[in-house]
Amino acid sequence: MPLFSFHCPTCDKDVELLMRFSDTPLCPHCGGTSLERLISRVAPELKSKAIMKAARAQAAREGHLSNYSRSERGG
Repeated sequence: MPLFSFHCPTCDKDVELLMRFSDTPLCPHCGGTSLERLISRVAPELKSKAIMKAARAQAAREGHLSNYSRSERGG
């Protein structure tokens, strides 16, 4: 199921809900049903070598190796 972003005009809160497109969203704060769907921003592709290097360095510091190839992981 996809993650959708909504704004509740009743309580003026923004929420993200994991739901089907056909489901009717309910505000978890006030229970309102008049939620407005927000347009999501598209994440840019990481083409800059400096950005990729910084992201990999942060991932390595945090112990995440999923963004490395098998040869880079040493296995």
